[in-house]
Amino acid sequence: MCLDSLLLVLASAWIRERHRRWPDSTNPYLIVSRQAAVAFTGPAVSAELVQRQFRAIGLTASVLRTDRILSEARHSADPLHLMRLFGLSNATATRYVFIAHPDRRPGPIRA
Repeated sequence: MCLDSLLLVLASAWIRERHRRWPDSTNPYLIVSRQAAVAFTGPAVSAELVQRQFRAIGLTASVLRTDRILSEARHSADPLHLMRLFGLSNATATRYVFIAHPDRRPGPIRA
């Protein structure tokens, strides 16, 4: 998975902070609850916990995903890259590229 530089910096900082808080944790997940960090018995956090955090700042996971896909489309303009990275269909990946790069939209087909 490709991470942009800001996300890489933030994720690295969080991993260091997480190790400082729970140095003996063997939980492999990036995001964990206080309970899961010290007693790995299941998922790191529940879907409800993540959704609650998003709602608190007025976002949804789908909005974040769409924003991430558009950002990647602006950077790469390659539908195949988007298909591989996000599991998109050809048509969906192409739509994202056209939205991100309206100047690249093909002209009408002429008979």
